[in-house]
Amino acid sequence: MTDYEQLISNLAQLKLNNFSENYQNYSTEVDQQRISFGEALLKLTESELQYRRDQEIKKRIQQAKFPIIKRIDEFDFNFQPSINKQEILGLKSLGFLNSHQNILLVGSPGVGKTHLAIGLGLIACEYGFKTLFINCHDLILALRMTDSKGTMERQMKRYSNYELLIILIIDEIGYLPMKPDDANLLFQLVNNRYEQHSTIITTNVPLSGWGEILHNPAAAETILDRLVYKSHIIKIAGKI
Repeated sequence: MTDYEQLISNLAQLKLNNFSENYQNYSTEVDQQRISFGEALLKLTESELQYRRDQEIKKRIQQAKFPIIKRIDEFDFNFQPSINKQEILGLKSLGFLNSHQNILLVGSPGVGKTHLAIGLGLIACEYGFKTLFINCHDLILALRMTDSKGTMERQMKRYSNYELLIILIIDEIGYLPMKPDDANLLFQLVNNRYEQHSTIITTNVPLSGWGEILHNPAAAETILDRLVYKSHIIKIAGKI
């Protein structure tokens, strides 16, 4: 085995695949005295570190289970004048995450709520926050199932404390036929996350109508009490 082959084998064992792929290019530049060995090594290690960061971001985005990739920069604010563009752009700094604030996006279907929620979720993934996208139907079904199996506490903990910080994005809350006990499950989750982690809610039902949708006005009131405190309520009118 030549020295080059041994080097490539060593890099593979060390799982430095990106380093290996770029080695030959920098080796040629060193041989032609375009750059020093130290400069080449620096560039190779920087490239490897960036590659690993990109892979970690990719992994977090996959684990977040977004139904589609939509970024804030792709949102056309000109066709949605009811949205305060500067407010949305301000949220991109993720200060709301550090302050454990919630975001409630309220409006009829098709106004861009999910686009904005996913866009903020993607930024959170890029900055290292473990994020989960889940619609209300799947959330309630999961909690119902674990409740019947006696494992709800573990599942609730997963949703409530997903690593250090998590954005739980709940969509389609207005389409799910709810039972009174379901509202209590939702309250437990919201209560566990209260002032601990941030939650983004997208809903096509006005907050005043949650009591009817949840079939439990008392639970709806306490849920909203937790969500609205320290939150950004963004009401979007019309359609895109």
